[in-house]
Amino acid sequence: MKKIELAATREFNPLGMKSVLLHDSEHFKILNFNLKAGALFPVHSHDLDGQLSILVIEGEGAFLGDNEATIPAKTGDMLIADIREPHGVKASTDMRIVVTIAPPI
Repeated sequence: MKKIELAATREFNPLGMKSVLLHDSEHFKILNFNLKAGALFPVHSHDLDGQLSILVIEGEGAFLGDNEATIPAKTGDMLIADIREPHGVKASTDMRIVVTIAPPI
């Protein structure tokens, strides 16, 4: 077993986004992204099969998709999508998200 203390990764980059690799194995990868208010995690996709989840652990903003689609996102909300599906995040307040990717890329 492995315990990860997310409070220890609560660091923000004044220029926008800070990323921390929490776990990486052959089965899945978990990353923590901390976004300053107004920061954008650009919409992107990956050309492979798999799924991802984005869990908001602090703050508010929006999950982004293709064609400028937005879904409001706040602490406790989770987005689940295929990795091929365009995805991104825009922070309205300082925002922390945990992203799980399976299989890892």
